[in-house]
Amino acid sequence: MVRVHELISAERGHFELESGHHGDLWLDLDRLFLRASRLRPQVAELAARLAPHRPRVVCGPLTGGGFLAQLVAAELDVDFCHAERHTGAVYRVPEALRAGLRDARVAVVDDVCNAGSAVRKTLADLAVCGARPVAVGALLVLGDSAAALATEQGVPLVALEELANSLWQPADCPLCASGVPLSARRS
Repeated sequence: MVRVHELISAERGHFELESGHHGDLWLDLDRLFLRASRLRPQVAELAARLAPHRPRVVCGPLTGGGFLAQLVAAELDVDFCHAERHTGAVYRVPEALRAGLRDARVAVVDDVCNAGSAVRKTLADLAVCGARPVAVGALLVLGDSAAALATEQGVPLVALEELANSLWQPADCPLCASGVPLSARRS
């Protein structure tokens, strides 16, 4: 099986991430789902690792997490829902899908989890819906923020790969302190 990080192009620099954190790694995830069949082995493996947690629904933040969640839900033959990003990096499950989440066992899945902001905000909205999170899953986890988030939420973290990564609050960013300008790309 091809390793997930081999399917993603990466760039080093000084980046501001969706979470507001700064990092020195940019992953271009837009092309990851162009041909979903390339991910079939990874999807099957992630689904197999999530299956023991018995989710009834798999939910993912759009875009990449939602695409992956739909593939994993199909593999597990369970329901799928997504959380849409709104102004202020708020993620919300569409109104038409909310009622079906009350008391549902939900696995939250994202393509890559770095700071975990999309997963955290998806979990927050699922709580408003009355869902019961049972696991957080990802193809790739960068650093230790996702593990801390899963522990905080009281659910296991299920990931196919983990890579070390540097992530800083802007005030603590050594690249800012060194005068390195932010790179043009933003997640």
